[in-house]
Amino acid sequence: MNSTLPKYEVVLLGAGHTNAHVLRMWRMSPLPDARLTVVSNYSVATYSGMLPGTLAGLYPPERMQIDLVRLCAAARARLIRSPVVGLDHQRLELLFHDRPALPFDVLSIGIGSVPNQAGLEAGAAVLPIKPMQTFLARLDERLDCLVRCKPRDALRLVVVGGGAGGVEIAFCLPAHLRQKYPTQPFELALIDGHDDLLPGFPGKTVVTARRILHQRGVRLVLGRTVTGVQNDQLALDDGRLLRADLALWATSATAGELLKRMGLPTDDQGFLLTRPTLQTVADAPIFVVGDSGTCPERPTPKAGVFAVRQGPILWENIGRHLRAEPLLEYEPQSNFLSLLATGDGRALLSYKGFSFHGRWCWRLKDYIDGRFMDKYQDYTPMPMSAARQPLEPAQAMRCTGCGGKVGAAVLASVLKRLDVPASSHVLLGLDKPDDAAILQPPGGRPIVATVDFFASFLDDPYLVGRIAAINSLSDVFALGATPLAALTMATVPVGRPRQQEQLLYELLHGGLEELRRAGATLIGGHTIEGPAVTIGFTLLADAGREKPTLKSGLRPGDRLVLTKPLGSGILLAAQMQARCRAAWMDPLIEVLLQSNQRPAALAHEFEVDAITDVTGFGLAGHLLEMLRAGDVAAELDLSRIPLLDGVAELLAEGIESTLAPANRSVENEIDNRRWNETRMPGPASDGQPRLAPLAAAYQALFDPQTSGGLLLGVAERRLEALLARLAGERIAASPIGRVLAAVGPEPRLTLV
Repeated sequence: MNSTLPKYEVVLLGAGHTNAHVLRMWRMSPLPDARLTVVSNYSVATYSGMLPGTLAGLYPPERMQIDLVRLCAAARARLIRSPVVGLDHQRLELLFHDRPALPFDVLSIGIGSVPNQAGLEAGAAVLPIKPMQTFLARLDERLDCLVRCKPRDALRLVVVGGGAGGVEIAFCLPAHLRQKYPTQPFELALIDGHDDLLPGFPGKTVVTARRILHQRGVRLVLGRTVTGVQNDQLALDDGRLLRADLALWATSATAGELLKRMGLPTDDQGFLLTRPTLQTVADAPIFVVGDSGTCPERPTPKAGVFAVRQGPILWENIGRHLRAEPLLEYEPQSNFLSLLATGDGRALLSYKGFSFHGRWCWRLKDYIDGRFMDKYQDYTPMPMSAARQPLEPAQAMRCTGCGGKVGAAVLASVLKRLDVPASSHVLLGLDKPDDAAILQPPGGRPIVATVDFFASFLDDPYLVGRIAAINSLSDVFALGATPLAALTMATVPVGRPRQQEQLLYELLHGGLEELRRAGATLIGGHTIEGPAVTIGFTLLADAGREKPTLKSGLRPGDRLVLTKPLGSGILLAAQMQARCRAAWMDPLIEVLLQSNQRPAALAHEFEVDAITDVTGFGLAGHLLEMLRAGDVAAELDLSRIPLLDGVAELLAEGIESTLAPANRSVENEIDNRRWNETRMPGPASDGQPRLAPLAAAYQALFDPQTSGGLLLGVAERRLEALLARLAGERIAASPIGRVLAAVGPEPRLTLV
C-alpha cells in the first residue's frame, strides 16, 4: 500500500468495456491523490465480441478474458471480489452482504444487463448467456450431462433471442458441438418474438443471416415468444409446445436486480437514468455506463460499441469531477460497424446499409477484436513515480505476509546472544521454542501466549485482517489450546482521519470476524502510523490439555502429514509483479482463508505425536525444527508434496519469495542427492520455461507460507483413519514422508 493514504477514493463497480478503459488508463497515468478500487463478482472480465469466436473454437478461452487480478496489480488498483447488495448514496458507500461498506468519492456503475426472461426461472432447461464469464463452463456442464443421459438421441437445442447475440450463438454453437461431441446428433432452433431476425439491421444482412442458418439446418420460429417452461418443452404464446433439452437465453437486455436496488432514478425497464455527462440524474457523484444506464436525451441500443466509446468520456469526467471542472457530454455515434462471427472462419459485415459475408470480413473482425484485447492483456506494471514510491527501490519489492519475516538464521543468532532470565512461571518458552509459549500464573491455570503479525500482502484490508487472525490463531490450535482473547498491533499510513478510520475498521473487522469464529474476542491493542500497513495479533488461550502436543514429539516410524499445499510465498511474490493469474489467485485466497482449527482438533483427537504450523521458514525449516527438537531424522517424498496452482510455472520463470534464499540456509541438513535428477529444465518445445517434475517441489520446500497448513507426525497405525476423517471434512491432507532414527552426523532430512 502507499506510504500515505489517498485523498480520493474512485470505485468502479463492474469491469465492463467502459470501466475497463478507466482501469487501463489508470495503469498508464493514475490520477493524483486518488486510489482506484475495482469491485467485481469475478476475477476476470469477458470481452463479448470474442465470445462467439471462442464458442466456435476459433480462439482459446483465455483470449477473450481480461485478467483483473493481473491488470489491477499492474495498475496498482485494488480488486475486491465480492457481491454488492446495494448503495447508500447519502453516505456514498457501496454495501456488501459479508464485508464492510466501501466508501467512495466517485463511483462508476457498469454492471451491464441481463437477458429478459419475462419472469421465467432459469431451471435445468434454461441457460442464460450471462454472466458471460461463466457461460462456456455452464454450457459444457449442461451438455456433458445431456450427452451422458442421451448418448444416441438427438439433442434438441434452442436459442431464444434473434438479435445479434442470439444469431451469433446460433451461427457458432454447431461448430462447438461438432468439436466437443463429434458423434452426437443434435437439432437446433432459434425463437424470436419479432417477425424477422436482427431488428435494426439492413435487409440484406437479415437475408444473408437467414440463408446461413437455413443452410445449416437451424429451424426459425419467428413472431413467437416463450411463455413458460414445462420440463423439456417450451410453451409458446400461440399454445404450441416446442421440445427443448436446453434453451440458451439470449433475449433483449433488461435491468438486473442489483440496479433496481441502487435507490437511484430508473427508466421503465429498471435502467439507471443519466445525464449526457454519464452522471446519474440524482444529485450524487455517480456515473452509470454501458448497458446499466439510459440517457433520455440521447438514447442508444444496449450494445457494446456504445460502451466502448463511453470509456474516454468517463475517464476524462472522473478527473474533471475530482478537479471540480465542467464535465464533457457523451455524443453517441450515429453509425457503427457490425461484424457477426458465423463460426466457420467467416463473418457477416454490416455498415451504413452495406452488407458482406466472407473470410475477409472475419479477418477484419479478428484484427479489430485482437487489437482491442491486446490493450487489456498487457499486464506490465508501470513504474511508480517518486511521489508514490513508499520505499527505496531495493526495499520496494521485498515480500510481505509471512515472506517478510527475518531469516531463521538471523533470529537464532540473536537469541543466542541474549541473556533471557529463567522464570518459574514459564512452562514452555525460548529454552525449547515451540509454536507458542505456555505460562503458569501464580495460583492460576496455564495460559498459552503467542504473537504474529506481518505487512499487508493484498490491497484489501478486510481480507488481510481475516488472514492475519487465521495465521495468528494457528499457533494456538497447534498446541491444542482454546483461544480466549487477542490484542492487535496495527500500522496505518499517514492520511486524512476518514481514510485512516476506514482502513483500520476494515482490518479489525476482518480480524474480529475470524476471532469470533474461533470463540475468542478482541480486548485491546496498539496502533501507530507508518509507511506500510501491518496487522497482527497477540493471542491468549487456555492451555486446556494436561500435556500439550509439541513439535518435539516425533518418533521413529511416524508418518508426516501436511494439511495445505505449498507455494503461497511464490504466488504472492508474483502478485507484486502482476504475474499471478486470476486462475491461480482465486484458489490461493481460498487456502489462505482456511482455518487450521478443525484439522488441529482432529489431529489431537487422533493423538498425533507432534504438530506444528508451516509459516515463514517454509516446510523444510519448520520440519527441521521438529527433527532437531525430537532428535530424530526423516525422509521426504518430493512426489507427494502438494503445490498450489501456478507454483511450478512461476518457479520456472525464476519467481520466488525474497525470504526463500535465507530459508535455503538449512540445505546443509538435507541429503539432496536426488536434487541432481530434478534441477534440469524439462522440454520447452512451445518456448515456455519448464522444470523437471520434482524440481518445483524441491524449491517449494523453502517457500515461506502465509496462513500455511499443519505438519503432523502421526503413528502409522492411526494414519489411514486420520486421513479418512480429514478427507471427510474436505481437508486435503497429504502424507509426505516418514520419521526415522537419527544416525550420527548424517543429514537429518533425506529426499526420496
